[in-house]
Amino acid sequence: MAKGVKPRVKVPKSADAGETITIKTLISHKMESGQRKDKSGNLIPRSIINRFTADFNGQNVIDVTLEPAISTNPYLQFEAIVPEAGEFKFTWYDDDGSVYETSKKIKVN
Repeated sequence: MAKGVKPRVKVPKSADAGETITIKTLISHKMESGQRKDKSGNLIPRSIINRFTADFNGQNVIDVTLEPAISTNPYLQFEAIVPEAGEFKFTWYDDDGSVYETSKKIKVN
């Protein structure tokens, strides 16, 4: 598991039923390519976020495959329709097998 990884998500606190909202995500992650060496000359193992998913009340909203050229601290912004009150679950998958999750609730006016 990479050190210092911190997922951050911005979701509106409330929306009207059927409204399209903008969701912003950022995960603090160094994104090691597996080609750099440490001070001792040993290769630093590859550790790259390779997939991101977002679900709303158990239904998939977005599923993104991230390629190795993705930048450090990947930022994603997307839109989602909110049919009812519920919870968004966000998941990032790392090459090293680590999974990072966070969730946010949203109310319907």
